[in-house]
Amino acid sequence: MTFQASGTFDIEAWDAEKPYAEHDGAKMTRVHVGKQFHGDLVGASSTELITVETPAGPAAYVGVERVEGIMHGREGTFVLQHSAGSEDGTPDTQWLRWLIVPTSGTGELAGIRGTGQITIAEDGTHTWSLEYTLD
Repeated sequence: MTFQASGTFDIEAWDAEKPYAEHDGAKMTRVHVGKQFHGDLVGASSTELITVETPAGPAAYVGVERVEGIMHGREGTFVLQHSAGSEDGTPDTQWLRWLIVPTSGTGELAGIRGTGQITIAEDGTHTWSLEYTLD
């Protein structure tokens, strides 16, 4: 059975970006992010991101996020793999996708698999959605 989950999240921590490479105007940094989830998932997460910024602005990031919480009444943890970017550095052309890392679920979320996305509204509100299955 496939489940749909959605809600919002707040960024509780954004550690200072740590640049580690810059070549031909492209700068790569590491960032640690902490979040609080609301909606069908209530919980918190810790994320490590690698970002790329070009002269046009933020261009892309990848990341790994460990989520701990209760989703649809099931308590446990799982890991999200991020893939995100923008074609021209503007929110209008961005994509923000998640993949639930197979075999990463624990507790009542063991066996979780799926995909999701993040949407950032004009007012800065972060919404999320997941489509997932449980073994």
